[in-house]
Amino acid sequence: MSEPLTDGEPPAELRLSTAEWGLWQAFRNGTPHDLRTGDPVRDDPGGDDAWGPQRTVRARVIALLLLHGPPPLLGRVTSLQLRGALITGRLDLSGGQVRPYVELKQCRFEDELLLTEGQVSTFRLVDCQVPRVEAARAGTDGDLHLARCTVPEGIRLTDASIGSDLLLNETTFGSGHRLRAIAADGLNVGQDLQAGLMRCDGEVSLRGAQIGGSLYLYGSVLRNRGRYALHAPEMHVARFAHCATAGPGTLYLMQSMTPPLGTVHRGDQAQAQDPAGGWLPPRQHQRFECTGGVKLDDCRFGDSLVIDQAVFTLRRDQEVSLRRVQTPELRFTPERPEHGRVVLSGATVGNLVDRQQSWPVRAGLWMAGFTYEQLIPVGPFPLADRLRWVAAATPEYSPGPYEQLATVLRNSGEDADARLVLLAKQRRRRETLSLAGKVWGYLQDWTVAYGYRPGLAALWMGVLWLAGTGFFSGHRPEALEPEKTPHWSPAVYALDLLLPVIDLGHDKAWNPAGPGQWVAVALVLAGWILATTAAAGATRVLRRQ
Repeated sequence: MSEPLTDGEPPAELRLSTAEWGLWQAFRNGTPHDLRTGDPVRDDPGGDDAWGPQRTVRARVIALLLLHGPPPLLGRVTSLQLRGALITGRLDLSGGQVRPYVELKQCRFEDELLLTEGQVSTFRLVDCQVPRVEAARAGTDGDLHLARCTVPEGIRLTDASIGSDLLLNETTFGSGHRLRAIAADGLNVGQDLQAGLMRCDGEVSLRGAQIGGSLYLYGSVLRNRGRYALHAPEMHVARFAHCATAGPGTLYLMQSMTPPLGTVHRGDQAQAQDPAGGWLPPRQHQRFECTGGVKLDDCRFGDSLVIDQAVFTLRRDQEVSLRRVQTPELRFTPERPEHGRVVLSGATVGNLVDRQQSWPVRAGLWMAGFTYEQLIPVGPFPLADRLRWVAAATPEYSPGPYEQLATVLRNSGEDADARLVLLAKQRRRRETLSLAGKVWGYLQDWTVAYGYRPGLAALWMGVLWLAGTGFFSGHRPEALEPEKTPHWSPAVYALDLLLPVIDLGHDKAWNPAGPGQWVAVALVLAGWILATTAAAGATRVLRRQ
């Protein structure tokens, strides 16, 4: 049948059952058709209770209503609102145009749901049991909801276009014999993608997805035996992305356009059930957990990326990869992963909000080319720990992370800390030099701290000057030309030996002998070394400034 039914009566060959006849009339009237018994155990779509013919609706009848349905009754708008039904057969709406509003609650599907390349207005499945959903290249004018559902074979949303919100709150996805539980590469969502308290056994793939609002993964649990549990490179999120804890404080962040509050959390029996299907956060906190790698390479986040109190369980070859991520703010405060790596190479961040206990140790952090403008630590994060943070990210010497940290500290007015960071960089660089380079490096470090502590040069000059003055006070050298020799002053003589270039007229007027000759040579050499290292350090500091 290719034309809509104009007389409102079902074709005789359909031979509608009582349940189907009631659905037909409810469709024309725009009202819900409820086949539930009122017993929560018997009405559970995932339960073992058998649903008989009185609760059975054929997928063929639903497809007929949605694709070529009868006209509404006068003063009514057609809609398909079915509750507590066993849907037999495959519901195939592929390539079709579905204009009526669709809402299926607590329904049990015998076979998969096909929406491939279909166009619908708003399509809601709430608390349903569906083997699999195929919706590649599908489009909706409004929302697509799969809230509190169980989809053991997963869902395909590749290149789908959702007009407003995509809600997957509290839904359990499996992958069956496939690699991916959620295949949504190229997905386009007009507003928010909400997946709070979602459970997913298999890879979640959002490569190249475009989200016009925010991405919420509050309290979700992602697990995959393969390399990645969340694979979303090149994803663009216009506002926020939250991989954080679900709890009472997340209510204001979980609001969406339709329904007003998302979907109800089934596990908290103490809270009221929202008749509109609203999502109320649990009274107890549920952390975001991820078993498997995370790949967010080349992603863009308009406001922030928040990874807060998350738990990552990684193998040694897995990583949380944020390569080349761009966001005005990155909040990285998860639990420290025991294995694997966190990669920030090439990422560009405005504010870096972090916690000392969150970063990996023992070469578990890579951040070559990572740039950030401001550090906002959560809790104590002293400079010594920050230097260990940089050292963990550079198992092989790299100047970039040190210079980036020094730049941020200097821009924040912490010049002394910035100099300490650059001093640590020079000490780290010294480990890569030859023996002669190391000797010269140690000499610069001990004398003037590579120029970052110029006061050390003055201190050494003062110590050597006092030592020289004391020595020559008891060991006066002979005058070269007694009639032209200036008045003897051991302090001036020792100072003239120490100061290179500057001539006070004393070092050439006296002729030290024996031990005095060696002391004079030592003072001259020490003066040149101190002056050279101080000049080299000052040049380096001025060049960095």
